[in-house]
Amino acid sequence: MNVFVDTSVWSLALRRDAPPDVPEVAELRRALEAGAVYCTGLVLQELLQGFAKPKAHRQIVDRFAALPLLVPDRDDHIHAADIRNRCRRKGVQAGTIDALLAQLCVRYDLTMLTTDKDFDNMASVVALSVWRPNPSQTPR
Repeated sequence: MNVFVDTSVWSLALRRDAPPDVPEVAELRRALEAGAVYCTGLVLQELLQGFAKPKAHRQIVDRFAALPLLVPDRDDHIHAADIRNRCRRKGVQAGTIDALLAQLCVRYDLTMLTTDKDFDNMASVVALSVWRPNPSQTPR
């Protein structure tokens, strides 16, 4: 399974010396080992904006250099606007950036790996696959 990893999961994985024991971080590790992780510039930018120290900045840039970077085109922006409008009509909150990330997942048939429940809500309106842990992976 190929995954698109949202900023929420990267932040959990990168911000602490010992990442929290959450299934999304474990899945990120598995996906990285399998070479099945995709990213886009917006997620990279959000992460870099959250880390002020130059050393952390360099480490993130170096780590992300190995990941395939998806670059949205004109049609992606058009479809993202459609996603946001469809969600709004159904009463589902979808931010501009989140709608674009969802569109990239739909276009490239990627599963969204996130802790942000807004994507679960969006998936009830559009054909977005959101990763969910197996019951055996959920901390007790």
